[in-house]
Amino acid sequence: MQEKIKRYAIFLIGLFINSLGVSFITKADLGTSPISSIPYVLSLKFSWTLGEFTIIFNVFIVLLQLILLRKKFKLEYWIQIPVTFLFGYFIDLTMVFLDFMNPQQYILKILALLVGCLILGFGVYIEVLADVVMLPGESFVRAVVLTWKTNFGNTKVAFDASMSVAAAVLSLIFFHRLNGVREGTIIAALLVGFIARLFGRLSAPIKPLLFPEKTENQSASNLRNNEIQPNVVAIARQYGCRGHEIGQLLAKKLGYEFYDREIIKMIAGTTGYSTAYIKEREEKMTNSFLFDLVNQMYAYTSEDKAPKDKIFEAESNAIRKLAKTKNCVIIGRCSDYILKDNDHCLKVYLYSDLNERICYLSAKKQITDTEAGKQIAAEDKARSDNYRYYTRQLWGFAPDYDLNINTAFGVEYAVDLIIDGMKRKKII
Repeated sequence: MQEKIKRYAIFLIGLFINSLGVSFITKADLGTSPISSIPYVLSLKFSWTLGEFTIIFNVFIVLLQLILLRKKFKLEYWIQIPVTFLFGYFIDLTMVFLDFMNPQQYILKILALLVGCLILGFGVYIEVLADVVMLPGESFVRAVVLTWKTNFGNTKVAFDASMSVAAAVLSLIFFHRLNGVREGTIIAALLVGFIARLFGRLSAPIKPLLFPEKTENQSASNLRNNEIQPNVVAIARQYGCRGHEIGQLLAKKLGYEFYDREIIKMIAGTTGYSTAYIKEREEKMTNSFLFDLVNQMYAYTSEDKAPKDKIFEAESNAIRKLAKTKNCVIIGRCSDYILKDNDHCLKVYLYSDLNERICYLSAKKQITDTEAGKQIAAEDKARSDNYRYYTRQLWGFAPDYDLNINTAFGVEYAVDLIIDGMKRKKII
């Protein structure tokens, strides 16, 4: 009960910040956020306020959800109605607070717009952090997804675009020009979700402090007497230094299970993605900024995640489960970070001289040294970016591993070193 009260209190704070962000963007006079664009255009034509039209519009969206979901419309969804009234009144209140704000120069308008996006993005993050109620706009997208089995991200983009287009049409009808829908609407659509995701990543440690979850005690002292804590070797590796081969031989010598691409097959069913789709995207981050920007629409809900986030979470859960149930060797997928608190895990980083890797890869794939060098550079960067994005740590930073091994000395040598390391750590 106490946690629920805390969650609703945080949600109300987020709702107010959200309304302040909407008002700030609106006062920048470059348009407003997509979900507020129709109420804003209507407020410019008629005597009712932006907040009042926001209430009417959002109640209408709730009724559309009822029509779409019918018997699937849950009782708790009705709480969107009082939330909508609060949101509308908060907008009118913050508009009064910002009555002094009337930027004239374009650069000041842009600055105000960006500040508004920052505030709104933080408000969205706070609301998602509370995880109690979705605002009607996002809840409507969820209803469409549930009804027609569409992708949340694509549906969110289509919804935002349709709101902006409808507002633009109304503006042309009422004023014979675009009024209330401008470049600021597009900028807000692109930036707000990105900012919310950024806040979510940077403040990840806050959630466990606010809402501590009951977790299993994983220490060996609390295991039942007839249970033995499984041993795990988590191997991170540069591209082209024979990590897969070393892991396989190590598992064979120890009699352990071996997991590399097998993890892809394990999670395919839980994510709903094909093995080919997962293989193409896992451990690869071409650009974390672009990833956040392209997938920003997923920031509005805790019920669905961007595809790559979903893959990472599924792989993390699979790795933790494997580490609890069987002796195994796991290749890549941030497993060293995921199992960083597991006392029975040996964390290994495999590296080698660039020329050594180029020679190995060019011979294995029958490609030129130039092509091999390009593949190595691209793959290492993708793995490094992926690791940094999800762990906020440097990939290959020596102190984070129990062993750092130069594989140029040979596969057998690397395997023997790992086994010796396990003995010294007293996990075999």
